[in-house]
Amino acid sequence: MEKTLIATGKTIDLAIESALQQLGLDRDSVSVQVLAKEKAGFLGIGAQPAKVQVSYEAPDPVPEAPKSALSSASRSKPKAAPVKKEAPKAEAPKTEAPKAAPVKKEAPKAAPKAEAPKAPKQPKVYVPAEPGSTEEKIETFLKGLLEHMGSQAVPHAVKSEGNTYNVELTGEDLGYLIGRRGDTLDALQHLTNYTINRGVEGHLRINVDAEDYREKREDSLRRYACKKAQQVLKARRRTTLEPMNAYERHVIHAALQDTENITTHSVGNEPNRRVVIEYVR
Repeated sequence: MEKTLIATGKTIDLAIESALQQLGLDRDSVSVQVLAKEKAGFLGIGAQPAKVQVSYEAPDPVPEAPKSALSSASRSKPKAAPVKKEAPKAEAPKTEAPKAAPVKKEAPKAAPKAEAPKAPKQPKVYVPAEPGSTEEKIETFLKGLLEHMGSQAVPHAVKSEGNTYNVELTGEDLGYLIGRRGDTLDALQHLTNYTINRGVEGHLRINVDAEDYREKREDSLRRYACKKAQQVLKARRRTTLEPMNAYERHVIHAALQDTENITTHSVGNEPNRRVVIEYVR
């Protein structure tokens, strides 16, 4: 069954984190509804914390037998009649059991062959961008942007299909460039698209990634969408997911588009636009 927990914090993120710590759950296992945003007040006067309601799925409790039924059952049990002691019977003479035929020993089975160790993943090899190409312009812009951020990461741009270019950031401490739920990575991608597309005929689509975050995030969102859809089918009612960007909402819609008795649509305004998963007959 579904349960809820209300938590508060200085910000909405801190309120959500407080609820997750109390429940011992991860972010993908709950749905969050913002009840009140934080208020700073004037000089600290009238400040209010953020308040959120976290919904999560809890196992149904096992019903206990009523005490009255147990007590009446124990009272209605008949008392056992006293057992009469019988005189000891004379023991029959012991006879030796026939000896079992000797069992043939089986030949020892051969030990299973040890599996060969998997070959280590080969590092990717990146081809240097040609001078004056779009790939070089993308790499030059991103390298300068990353240096301003104090990062030593190196961008590698490769043309994909049509007007699409994929950029892979390599180096150490890439988690800083990914950010919380990929928000820093999204900002880098947005700035790169805006800058490179200025004065260019047509539209170039530039995807920026690091440590295969995009692919891992898509897999996580698909699992999350299927889990929520099963809850909706079981309860036969709709549920509203947390706010997501356009890319994440597209992944949710695509993951559930062929699920029977399920329909999805988006509500609200950016940046608080959400996906609604609804049961239909």
